[in-house]
Amino acid sequence: MSVNKEIKRITTHILQEMKQRGEKIAMLTAYDYSMATILDDAGLDVLLVGDSASNVMAGHETTLPITLDQMIYHAQGVVRGASRAFVVVDLPFGSYQGNSKEALNSAIRIMKESGAHGVKLEGGVEVVESIQRIITAGIPVMGHLGLTPQSIYKFGTYTVRAKDEEEANKLKTDIIALQDAGCFAVVLEKIPAKLAKEVTASVSIPTIGIGAGPNCDGQVLVVNDMIGLTKGFKPRFLRQYVNLYDGILSAAQAYIKDVKAKDFPNEKEQY
Repeated sequence: MSVNKEIKRITTHILQEMKQRGEKIAMLTAYDYSMATILDDAGLDVLLVGDSASNVMAGHETTLPITLDQMIYHAQGVVRGASRAFVVVDLPFGSYQGNSKEALNSAIRIMKESGAHGVKLEGGVEVVESIQRIITAGIPVMGHLGLTPQSIYKFGTYTVRAKDEEEANKLKTDIIALQDAGCFAVVLEKIPAKLAKEVTASVSIPTIGIGAGPNCDGQVLVVNDMIGLTKGFKPRFLRQYVNLYDGILSAAQAYIKDVKAKDFPNEKEQY
């Protein structure tokens, strides 16, 4: 059973209803107009303009370098391409940590300048003040717990989080704090499936998993990884549905061959 196809726009209310009904939420990242158009036509519920753009679009090693202006630029294209999906935008590193006033200003800029429908930020109790301030301004907030890539230098590795009891207990406390602060959903990244199942049952808001097992209320993947545009990135949680890297590579090679052989353009391809 899936959400009514007649729905003009997915909302936080609809996502909440999906959790209550047990209908899974399908979410992918998107960074530009063309991709957003395809994903929206496919029927994705949520499109995340992820700070993973820092890696897959700009070629940085981490998500840290991407700026608020760059995130707004990516979000503008995605919003223009999505007529049905709910569009969430990551607040980039440095645009909200430790200063709730700056967090609010960053969120307002994203909403005003991109037309997105909500923002996402990483962290638990440490960012509750920022979350409350943003929500007070009427902006929906999605949380993000577990592996929080903006803290990569603190973790020192991209391995699974919350395997030990102390970190698992903090995550349980954090998700309740995020729910109480007013988050409409929380992403759980790279945590044990058993823990994800437990915390998903402990809250009334939807959880969206990435490498967090099948019992979250929804799933998210980085679209470039899912469609095989990224070469050599194959973590256990990733299912690659198509290999566009090889497809585009062979198309480009065929084009080169035709140009060099003076076979392109032919008679039909000129004026």
